[in-house]
Amino acid sequence: MMDLIGVWVAAFLTLAILSFLFGDNPVYKFVEHIFVGASAAFGIIVMLNQAVWPFIQEGITTQDMFLKITTYIAIFMGILTLFRLEIMNYIAPTLTWISRFPIAFVTGVGTGIGIVTGIHGYIFPQVVATFLPIMENNTSIIEIASNLVLIVGVLSSLYYFYFSMEQRGALRWIVKTGMIIIMITFGSAFGYTIMARVSLLIGRIYFLISDWLHLVR
Repeated sequence: MMDLIGVWVAAFLTLAILSFLFGDNPVYKFVEHIFVGASAAFGIIVMLNQAVWPFIQEGITTQDMFLKITTYIAIFMGILTLFRLEIMNYIAPTLTWISRFPIAFVTGVGTGIGIVTGIHGYIFPQVVATFLPIMENNTSIIEIASNLVLIVGVLSSLYYFYFSMEQRGALRWIVKTGMIIIMITFGSAFGYTIMARVSLLIGRIYFLISDWLHLVR
């Protein structure tokens, strides 16, 4: 019985989301709020169970004094962050500004880590990947053509964003080549996104005709 109820609830939610194809309506808005609330609640529970609580347990029970001190500092800053909640405007409206300090600290540290991670994880590997030999021993024609396309694509794309001199004559063709490469890149990324969304749609349609309507087995 519970499985049957779950299937009907899932079918209703799926049809309610798909009803947006015929225009915005109250049913879609209701299900949209359910989805956002359930996703936020699930994310908070996962974060607490898999990140926050294990970190607190390890920091409190450890024998490492430095880790223990940093754990208590993190707990204290987390408590200060709660002053940002809307309910604090009614309990202690004069203390809501305290939350700015931990939020500023987390934002600064997160930005610094994100910059370093982006440079070492994306920029440097991409730069290294462009320093490829055009031709080596036992290199096939396809590999040579692929390396040439990579070199031409990288150089022309970079030159597309070079605005310090007028781009005319032969240089104009380099700019056009870079623009074409950039358009192909954006198009492939957009196509990949569309394919992922279509895969989700196919999964939900198959659920409706298989698990709910039992039209296919």
